[in-house]
Amino acid sequence: MPTIVIVSPKGGAGKTTSALVLATQLALKAKVTIIDADPNHPVDTWMTGGNVPENLTVISDADENSIADRIDEAANLSPFVIVDLEGTASKMVLLAVSRADFVVIPTQGSELDAKQASVALEVIKQHEKMMRRVSPEFSLPHAVLLTRTSPSIRSRTLTYIRKNMMDSGIPVFDCELHERDAFKAMFSFRCALQDLPEEGVSGVKKAIANANAFASEVIQLLRNAEIK
Repeated sequence: MPTIVIVSPKGGAGKTTSALVLATQLALKAKVTIIDADPNHPVDTWMTGGNVPENLTVISDADENSIADRIDEAANLSPFVIVDLEGTASKMVLLAVSRADFVVIPTQGSELDAKQASVALEVIKQHEKMMRRVSPEFSLPHAVLLTRTSPSIRSRTLTYIRKNMMDSGIPVFDCELHERDAFKAMFSFRCALQDLPEEGVSGVKKAIANANAFASEVIQLLRNAEIK
């Protein structure tokens, strides 16, 4: 039962949006538990709208002392567990990563954000070093997700950042999570993308297609990790 941890040391990188988009898309076909471990509890606030998909459960009482237990409990109940963490590098992040089957690192397409993503990558490296004492070939699957990108304009900076990461051996999602009103509207209307009113929100269908591409790539990367 895969546990997918969303890690971003920098606020505003699209961490919670990525977590919620992935959780609601996966919940279309399977049971999903999302652990809202951000102190601001944005997913818990979203849940109060009463439009939570039937297959989606939200847990919002996890803290530094209980995060590992909450993840283990959720993994026994749902095929998918998604963990949305606070936007800092902390002990809770380390504990959550220790339970992860896959780590998503959302980052905006700027040099400053890319440098902050390296903090999350260092957390993963630390965990791998510890685990290799037991299993020398241990590797934790992970990838950087470029977020809030333009679906129509490809900047030179974004192209450079993607190439630089890949040349450095950093896995990067083929899919990007675009800047769309529909993703913001999920939090305003407190519902999944599929439940947004198309007459009041622009680009819903395109946002759904983008979300599907993201969820599909996560599933494929998880399958690739199992093969290895």
